Amino acid sequence: MKAITKTLLAASLSGLFSMSAMAADFNLKIQSSDPSGDLNFKVQQRWADRVETMSDGQINIDLLPVGSVVKHTETLGAIKMGILDGHVTATGYFSGKDPAFGLIGNMVGAWSDTTQLLQYMNYGGGNELMTELYAPYGVQFVGASTTGVESFISKKPIDGVADLKGLKLRAPEGLVQQVFAAAGATPVNLPGSEVFTGLSKGVIDAADYTVFSTNQKAGMNDIAPHPVQPGFHSLPLIDISIAQKKWDKMPEDLQTILKTSVRDFSYDMTTQLKMADMAAVKEAKANPEITIHDWSDEERKKFREIAKTQWKVFAERSPNAQKVYDSVTDFLETNGLL
Repeated sequence: MKAITKTLLAASLSGLFSMSAMAADFNLKIQSSDPSGDLNFKVQQRWADRVETMSDGQINIDLLPVGSVVKHTETLGAIKMGILDGHVTATGYFSGKDPAFGLIGNMVGAWSDTTQLLQYMNYGGGNELMTELYAPYGVQFVGASTTGVESFISKKPIDGVADLKGLKLRAPEGLVQQVFAAAGATPVNLPGSEVFTGLSKGVIDAADYTVFSTNQKAGMNDIAPHPVQPGFHSLPLIDISIAQKKWDKMPEDLQTILKTSVRDFSYDMTTQLKMADMAAVKEAKANPEITIHDWSDEERKKFREIAKTQWKVFAERSPNAQKVYDSVTDFLETNGLL
């Protein structure tokens, strides 16, 4: 009897240790590309909390603000090396690794609304393409989101393409800079953290930065009182991805929870930012020192035609970039958006 009891006890303890080990496998250290004070990060934290609830505590996400472990441009490599378990980030930050990431991450001028980008990702082949692009890095693409069509910050009135000529503007490296240069502007390399200072000191006249509400909250529109809203240029892809090794250890039901949660997250993110932008625009319009510029359809079309020429040039930089170009332009053409 004692032998049976010991056997049962050993089996019970073994089961407990096994469950503990399994739970530890699903503690995910994920770094965001946003600072903790931003609305973006707060929405991401709520997503992380929901995942824990939906998985009955089997998945625990430790969400870290930008720069907590590595630079925002280094998270892909950090996941591969096991330094991080995942990221919530703008895919375009990795264009230095492959131009394809720059093209799918922010195909400047391609999308005029968040639903268009998300339809492409979820139903037009974008998710499958991202899964393929991330595979060599040991990273599993979980799902796509975005923010909103970004506002354009400017100290000078900008009412069309002609006003971009000679304009010193901050823009991320890669396709964004390339398109603005083709439009006649003079792109300047500045990290996002230096945009406010750059505008204040006259280093730049304008900036491609983020959505209107974030700019308004940061006081950008006070020092650069000629924002263009809605934006005419940028809609970034935000991806949630985790280490392939972590993903492979998860049972199918938890993988499904993660994928489903990202669909919910993308709706949450785009809706909340849209609401925040509407409130911020109302606030800005009440300030006589700020003039909001809304480009005409004709000027938006001019800019897009310039951007389309640069899509082709950028696509020639790698076989993967060509795949992205073919995939996105096929979707746009099929859906009457090109």
